[in-house]
Amino acid sequence: MAPTDAPRAVALHPDAVTDQVLLEARQVSQRFRQPNGQVLEALRNVSLAVRTQEVVALVGPSGCGKSTLLRLLAGLARPAAGAVFYRGQPLDGILASAAMVFQSFALLPWFTVTENVAMGLEARGVAGAARRDAVARAINLVGLDGFEHAYPRELSGGMKQRVGFARALAVAPEILLMDEPFGALDPLTAENLRSQVVDLWRDPATGVNTLIVVTHSVEEAVFLGDRVVVMSARPGRIRSSFPVALDRPRTPAVRRDPTFVSLVEDLWESLKPEWQDGSAR
Repeated sequence: MAPTDAPRAVALHPDAVTDQVLLEARQVSQRFRQPNGQVLEALRNVSLAVRTQEVVALVGPSGCGKSTLLRLLAGLARPAAGAVFYRGQPLDGILASAAMVFQSFALLPWFTVTENVAMGLEARGVAGAARRDAVARAINLVGLDGFEHAYPRELSGGMKQRVGFARALAVAPEILLMDEPFGALDPLTAENLRSQVVDLWRDPATGVNTLIVVTHSVEEAVFLGDRVVVMSARPGRIRSSFPVALDRPRTPAVRRDPTFVSLVEDLWESLKPEWQDGSAR
């Protein structure tokens, strides 16, 4: 299965990928000044268009700028050059229609589950009954009913990440951005959550239209994505893009599907130059 510059996802959920571009980075570059005064170029001339109802997975060697690109798409940082567009309009500030899930859970230990889930709503000025209803709905969506008053120290890793997803879903985001969301979990918990995240995306009740996930796992990218975008070593650039022609819903058994196996092999081949020159680790 060969890469393509203009991939289209195939065999999606009932709300299939459309041609409508929802979120787009156009020739974005990003640079950071280090404490020693040297300038680190994280991204160089990266262009990426994400369509409605699409799941895009970003893979690449450590330090290639995957998380930096995700932050630019969320409006959490401004690019040094280029621009980000949402529904064809330049993004100015934080993208209100997006929410992010982090690898580190990012929970406040002195807050209960309910209080942690409510944080995003509070930041958006949602109060009273509307906030209570949104929190209760999000907690129910991720299966944490009965743990509303628990503290993070009382939860397993998988449950903590569910709180992170509930906090993101509480604001009814159109776009869910995920930065290594399963990286801190044991393999079995991660496997269960991967399938559940896609179920949440497929559930109209969540309001989530599009997913963008950063991962170091090629297999995870293929399992989740409608398209896998491979980034090169720093400065990060788009090396290739692969459509994922696998039906949904996908179960762990899909890993034995010849199409899955072939695509994983092709992705590793695409990443091989990064490993050969020592850029990946």
